[in-house]
Amino acid sequence: MNKQIHVIGHVNPDTDSIVSAIGYAWLLRESNKEDAVANRAGAINAQTRWLLDFAKVNEPILLKDVSPRFEYVVKQIESTYPESPLREAWKIACNNRKIAPIVNRENKPFGMVTGDSVFNLMLSVVNNNPNHQLISVDNILDLPCEQAADKDIPKFHASARIKDFMRKILWDERTVFWVVDEEDKYLGVAHQMDLLNPPRLRLVLVDHNESHQAVPSLEEAELLEIIDHHRLGNPPTNAPINFSVVPVGSTSTLIVERIQYANLTPPPKIAILLMGGIISDTLNLFSPTSTRRDEEAIKLLKKWAFEKKSPFNDIDYSEFAKKLLSAGSGFGSMPMLETISNDYKIYTEGEFKFIISQVEVNDLNEANKYMNKIKRSLMNFRQSNGSDFAILMITEIVQGSSLIIIDNPPAILEELPFEKIDEKIWLAEGLVSRKKQLMPVLLSLIKG
Repeated sequence: MNKQIHVIGHVNPDTDSIVSAIGYAWLLRESNKEDAVANRAGAINAQTRWLLDFAKVNEPILLKDVSPRFEYVVKQIESTYPESPLREAWKIACNNRKIAPIVNRENKPFGMVTGDSVFNLMLSVVNNNPNHQLISVDNILDLPCEQAADKDIPKFHASARIKDFMRKILWDERTVFWVVDEEDKYLGVAHQMDLLNPPRLRLVLVDHNESHQAVPSLEEAELLEIIDHHRLGNPPTNAPINFSVVPVGSTSTLIVERIQYANLTPPPKIAILLMGGIISDTLNLFSPTSTRRDEEAIKLLKKWAFEKKSPFNDIDYSEFAKKLLSAGSGFGSMPMLETISNDYKIYTEGEFKFIISQVEVNDLNEANKYMNKIKRSLMNFRQSNGSDFAILMITEIVQGSSLIIIDNPPAILEELPFEKIDEKIWLAEGLVSRKKQLMPVLLSLIKG
């Protein structure tokens, strides 16, 4: 476990975040022979689901947080039963730091035979021998294990976070503990010294570099590398790491360039995923965030994804891009709060904490019939996140303009350089990028 590398994007992941993790994990396995896996820090949105289904690729495993857990330090030790003679437990203990797990026939913890518990049994046998009859070690080893077992050993579930039980671990007089599964069945034991210094998950972050956008408990992991294309806001590290933040339209572009530099050719399914990541983040290269490097990456991906033997060789690129951008876009296909929270980021600037969410539609007029629900859901979303204000960008992916809806806007946002069409609603012609177009405007107003 401690050698495995987890490649993971930001919480509330978008398509680029998911596929760049999959692509880079593949590259690490192929080029460096690393045991690398792709993970996700949140639920898959509709667009990403469509792309994964199209490529016939399973979604990455959800990693809720990266705090060390009991399963990271569990030691599997042979066990025996309460009715077994103590000599069986003695043999196990001789090879396992003087402990022998005793389980019932359902493989659930019964007790632990330790040096202390055997000594306590011997005292009990001697004290209950008023005639001072000779008692041999063989006599004691013939007794059933249950008589020598300490039945009060604390037990912890393998999936539980170690830090949540650190006080109990430190204050308990014992130095070894049960580790059980969700059905309370025996998995192994954990030693106190291992729990005080557990192995840390090894992480590579893609498509983000700010702590508040990262998987929870990031500070408890071993951060190896960051690959991103957003503004800087990186967490402090205990040691130097590989850090790459490049102003391109998509993290997937950076993964493509690394694959090319390694002189490798990815399988068509990896190529089609990375292609989808670039299309999604750059609106098929029409976003102002797109660069020449994104265009070159798309050209290369077309060769890899549409090669003669590829299952995608009869796919029309333009049709693929159109279907991808339309997948999951618009309102009405899911609950409004879920639609609004599908693609959002939280920022802290000056005295304000705020949210910017983005929803893509084929026609801005689509938002009009849902406007009351949109405003109500945006208010609830802001309040649930404890933010000062919340912005929803409703972006028309064909013409390239956005409606800007703001819940609880501060006075400074009255100076937004867009056409105000209603209370708390602005029309921003030509604005499609949260990062490159909207954020600079907001920062200029907030910072004065």
